[in-house]
Amino acid sequence: MSLWIINLIVALLSFAIAGISGKWLVPFLHRIKFGQPIKTEDGPQWHAKKQGTPTMGGFMFIISTTLTAIGGYWAYRIRYGLDSTAISTRNNFLVLLSVVIFSLLFGLIGFIDDYTKVARKNNDGLTPMQKIALQTLFSLGFLFMIYKFGDGKTTIDLGFWESPSLGIFYYVILIPVIIYLTNAVNLTDGVDGLCGSVTFTAMLIFTVCCAILSKNEMSCFTMALAGGCLGFLIWNFNPAKCFMGDTGSMFLGAAVTATGLVLHKHLLMILVALVYIIEALSVVIQVSYFKYTKKKYGEGRRIFKMTPIHHHFEMSGFSEYKIVVTFSSAGIIFGVLGIVTLLMFK
Repeated sequence: MSLWIINLIVALLSFAIAGISGKWLVPFLHRIKFGQPIKTEDGPQWHAKKQGTPTMGGFMFIISTTLTAIGGYWAYRIRYGLDSTAISTRNNFLVLLSVVIFSLLFGLIGFIDDYTKVARKNNDGLTPMQKIALQTLFSLGFLFMIYKFGDGKTTIDLGFWESPSLGIFYYVILIPVIIYLTNAVNLTDGVDGLCGSVTFTAMLIFTVCCAILSKNEMSCFTMALAGGCLGFLIWNFNPAKCFMGDTGSMFLGAAVTATGLVLHKHLLMILVALVYIIEALSVVIQVSYFKYTKKKYGEGRRIFKMTPIHHHFEMSGFSEYKIVVTFSSAGIIFGVLGIVTLLMFK
């Protein structure tokens, strides 16, 4: 049984576990009244009708990904008779485990945020500083783990150019990168099916890249998450029966970021994550321009109709389904470009 067959089985199992678990989880969330509070200033006015839709549905793909990724790794290890006493085998497993744990910890941040919102019956969860403090702490732990067991290089690899060794400054640079990118994924979760679809395509691209770079253990994780996202989308496509919540989007943000960092191909990570990066950048541009024009003209002006940018498209007449297709297609294009650059500069 080849690695691709193992990965396909992993993806199918993850899809089935995520999809089937929704038949229990969605009614349960309804029963305990874990509905999403909606603030209309955070999105178009018509999103108010989504008030009360069950949230924390991210548990569907969190559970399926964790179980099948670890199971897939052991199937791969047994099939290829990897020496369990070999340092490389041990380290590869520990790196995979670090990625899973890192993603779970960020999912925990999201869960605390979601639970706080539901308990207070409003859209105010953890404060930004509380989130950043926890994200920084968990990011430091993850970087230490991949340094200890995986990638000890401290260079920035852009394919056509690789920086000199940056030493400890490499990790200093990575902390804000991790925080930005994980929160960028979180911002992408604003339209039914969007974050799950974009992440599904990102994980498929990462799977191809893992094969090119012979990161076979990591492909078990990327395919598990791809299948989990697809299973969740059964419940999240418009009109959504369930939202992933910050529980899910923070898990996905950490998973995307961790996978990119473990591969140590920073240009590839940027291209695969470019849809998320643009989403967050649109917010930065909008806020900065509004503050600048308010200071200069006494009245704040906007570049976009609403941010993140998927809301700009929505306010411009795009249906939620069309936004999902457009953004996912862009993700595929950027991802294929990432694969091309990887092959060129491998």
